[in-house]
Amino acid sequence: MGTNNKLEELAISLYNIDAVKFGEFMTKIGIKTPVYFDLRVIVSYPDVMDLISVLLYEYALKDKKCDHVCGVPYTALPIATLISVKTKTSMLMRRKEAKSYGTKKVIEGHYKQGDSCLIIEDVVTSGSSVLETVTDLRKEGLKAEEVIVILDREQGGKQNLAVNNVQMKSLFTMTELIDILVKNNKITEESGKDVINYLKNVQAPQSAPEFERILLPYEKRAEFATNSIAKQLFTIMATKKTNLCLSVDLTSSTKILDLLEKVGEHVCLVKTHIDIIEDFTNDFIVRLKQLAQTFNFLILEDRKYADIGNTVSLQYSKGLYQVGEWADCVTAHSLPGEGLLKALNNSNNGLSRGVFLLAEMSSEGNLITKDYTETTVKMAAKYPEIITGFVCQKKETFKDPGLIQLTPGVQLESSKDELGQVYNTPEKVILENGADVVVVGRGIVAAKSPVSEAIIYKDTLWRCYMKRVSGKME
Repeated sequence: MGTNNKLEELAISLYNIDAVKFGEFMTKIGIKTPVYFDLRVIVSYPDVMDLISVLLYEYALKDKKCDHVCGVPYTALPIATLISVKTKTSMLMRRKEAKSYGTKKVIEGHYKQGDSCLIIEDVVTSGSSVLETVTDLRKEGLKAEEVIVILDREQGGKQNLAVNNVQMKSLFTMTELIDILVKNNKITEESGKDVINYLKNVQAPQSAPEFERILLPYEKRAEFATNSIAKQLFTIMATKKTNLCLSVDLTSSTKILDLLEKVGEHVCLVKTHIDIIEDFTNDFIVRLKQLAQTFNFLILEDRKYADIGNTVSLQYSKGLYQVGEWADCVTAHSLPGEGLLKALNNSNNGLSRGVFLLAEMSSEGNLITKDYTETTVKMAAKYPEIITGFVCQKKETFKDPGLIQLTPGVQLESSKDELGQVYNTPEKVILENGADVVVVGRGIVAAKSPVSEAIIYKDTLWRCYMKRVSGKME
């Protein structure tokens, strides 16, 4: 019997055992539906179970290599068991709740980091149940990028899974199943049309990416970056194994260059305030760019532009400093509106440049509100080619994994200076607050041994980052 005939036989069998029901029902995610699938009953029908496992094998597993299979609890567990035995493939089991005793594991079975795991599910509407399993598998270091399901309800689940880097295959779509049932006089054409019309008009809520951006490694996030500077910075961090940004708040160009000669190998980004330098010359810029190339770091001019577009364009490209010629990226306030971003975008003269928008500040009593922060993030989304990321304090500020969270106000011990600047520890800003690049200034610049202090910061920050992407932040 060919695969198509077997699929038709399965569709009719599911109808005959009342695994497919027509009427008015409510799905798990709260959507009313005229058709409902209760595949839990199949465990009482060995012939149907066997047919499902044969079809899943022929359709999706025959030529595929994976280290493990994992059924989504609970309906897909017996199906995954049959597949495991039939293909002689290791099976893993995901608990819905971790054990409160013993190993307290969520994923049961023998596996190692980097192993691939094929997920098996019965029915997908929004994909939320699959994503719960994906999340737990990925937290254990497993690759979970494919799922095979019996039925795709065609209500957005496949698209939601794709957003989360999970590709889905199904034995049936809802449309295909309905066509088979109508063709075999199990339901009327009118009932079939009602279901198809329902599918067109009712979609499951769009799922946010199951991964938090903070759990992805920098090299993976570089793939999501639309701004070339963000992509470059992610790559530098991954290559040099440092997420330290040094703020060179010194007024002497000679002291800045001497400092960078010593610590350049330990940083991914150097933050300048060009207008505080008392002996500024063009030669300083030449030497700064040479050091950036030698030590492979980028330059951020912390100008915090906050004027109308025309003025910002002149501030960026003209005057004594000509920032646009040498700074890889700059900081800016969103207060003036989109005109500022348009101006910076149009002033790049074909150069790859980026902007960090200030969404939050670390100073005590600052006037930035939650609404202001949210509006800033929405505004930035309209200019993906120029936005490198946000200067902010909280991981909840934005979700896009291709953007960078730049967080200032960090010292090895929590403190506050006499001007209201609040300092947090590396552990807090990276593990709790989601920082990607951490700005350190006086903690290194004012130290007795800036090189030794830079190494301590670099190692501490990187250790926190590695702990974060492992998914084990307890």
